[in-house]
Amino acid sequence: MSPRMTSFRQTLKNEGFMVLFGAYDALSAKVIEASGGKAMFVSGFSVVGARFGVPDIGLRAFGDISAAVRDIVGASTIPALVDADDGYGDVKNVIHTVQNYERMGVSALMFEDQRWPKRCGHMAGKNVVPIAEMAGKIRAATSERLDPETFIFARTDARAVNGLDDAMRRAEACLEAGADGLFIEAPESREEFERIGRAFDVPLIANPLPGGNSPIFTPAEYRELGFDIACYGVTPILYAAGAIRDRIADIMSGRFALERSEMTFGEFKNLIGLPQWDEYDETYGLASEGAST
Repeated sequence: MSPRMTSFRQTLKNEGFMVLFGAYDALSAKVIEASGGKAMFVSGFSVVGARFGVPDIGLRAFGDISAAVRDIVGASTIPALVDADDGYGDVKNVIHTVQNYERMGVSALMFEDQRWPKRCGHMAGKNVVPIAEMAGKIRAATSERLDPETFIFARTDARAVNGLDDAMRRAEACLEAGADGLFIEAPESREEFERIGRAFDVPLIANPLPGGNSPIFTPAEYRELGFDIACYGVTPILYAAGAIRDRIADIMSGRFALERSEMTFGEFKNLIGLPQWDEYDETYGLASEGAST
């Protein structure tokens, strides 16, 4: 982790409750930070959709996704919680994934119990590995992380496969294996959220997804239900894709009704740091050397 960056663990402790938005490339990471985000979530669904134009069904693995993570982390000064899928293999792969992401500056990771090839958590057709296999991966991740500050979330997708009771048992097993926080994917009612919030005294993630299997609440309601993070992992990419589509249609129609809704060229230059680069050029470039001779 960069020395300038507060860890995810410390940021969560400082904030108490966080709303995370999903970064899918370096630009979206900059937008999230400039908009006041204290941390961000790197969503596998969003990354593979944006970078490769494919669905999140196991078509891309660590080598592909880690390149995007490196870009995202390098573009921002806020900590990232990275979706690490199932660790891309067995316990050896989990350790490889943890340590390589740590070297990139990632201070929080989430591992799931889906059987590969995985699918987005709100898609049908998922399956899960045995509890002991998932617990072994969490034990490997937490025992072999390079920095004890690195935060490890355990995610279970068992609610949709085997029911909430099994998901709760899996979550408990992951805590016993050393997980720092939990994400029980896709509860199907307010009562299920309440049950999860009462059962666990560790940081809990809720995942509001339009069109998904869970009811959607406000961030304040998630906090009241006992959750510590409301993670809008795919909201930015859904909005961005819709905005691009609508703006193209607006121009093609000749209406230009949406022209004022887009970021100005000047705002965009500021967002990507052009003034700072111009300052470097003036300070260290040939023009500055010529002026001093």
